Amino acid sequence: MSQGWTLYISILTIVNILACLWLLWWTAKNRSNKAEDQDTGHVWDGDLRELNRPLPKWWLNLFYLTIVFALGYLVYYPGLGSFTGTSKWTSGNEHDADAVAAETKIAPIFARFRSKPVADLIHDADAQRLGASVFANNCATCHGSDAKGAKGYPNLTDQDWLWGGEPDTVLTTILDGRQGAMPALGAALGEDGVAATAVYVQSLSGMQVDDALAAKGQAQFQTICAACHGPEGKGNPLLGAPNLTDHTWLYGSEFAVIAETIRNGRAGQMPAHRPILGEDRVRLAAAWVLAQSQAQPNAEAH
Repeated sequence: MSQGWTLYISILTIVNILACLWLLWWTAKNRSNKAEDQDTGHVWDGDLRELNRPLPKWWLNLFYLTIVFALGYLVYYPGLGSFTGTSKWTSGNEHDADAVAAETKIAPIFARFRSKPVADLIHDADAQRLGASVFANNCATCHGSDAKGAKGYPNLTDQDWLWGGEPDTVLTTILDGRQGAMPALGAALGEDGVAATAVYVQSLSGMQVDDALAAKGQAQFQTICAACHGPEGKGNPLLGAPNLTDHTWLYGSEFAVIAETIRNGRAGQMPAHRPILGEDRVRLAAAWVLAQSQAQPNAEAH
């Protein structure tokens, strides 16, 4: 917080407290010489009169005590801009302390699977229950509660893997993240080249297309696209380049969608979860994901 905001908040807070103190004192002083039962002149139902009486002393003293409490609070706890108070308490420090306490309590639950290979955890019922919980709390936001993904987010229940589906590879993907990028090729290919290449890409997965246009696109593909996707379009897990010959589409198989991908490129990021979850939890999540893939070997992504 800037010094200007600190001064503004501090002055406003202190002035308001002092104003309340002065108002209480002024009210009590001006009422001390007035009659105890001063009539306001307001009468209801014939005999119900409104009297203007001073506040009871006990009530007035409670007001003074709240002011003393407020001043003490602002000295001990943060409340005046960037001044942290004599206690040096912050909500962030308290959160961190609570997080450490919680982690100390639950860490052994996950640590007991540490010595088992991820491949073995696929068949461990207890590990699968914990892995499902880790996935639901951290991964389902993007990949869906059923792990079947969405547009731009891979389906994890099939056996089509952008970076490889071996246990250690999946573990690395979750731990350290991935950065995928399809470069924009619109300027290099031109609009006609984009259209022809998109048609050729559709033909690779067996779609019915214009053969003449696909032939033109094949030449463009071999010149530019094969460097990542391979001459046959089967992809390259080392680069995260998808296989274009199957029926798995991350963004969609429609001509307009493929043309947009070629023209403008795509950028995808899988965030690293090592600093968020730690390796013990990630290993369980990886085992659960692999189990879903093995349970549905012929599933297709959307």
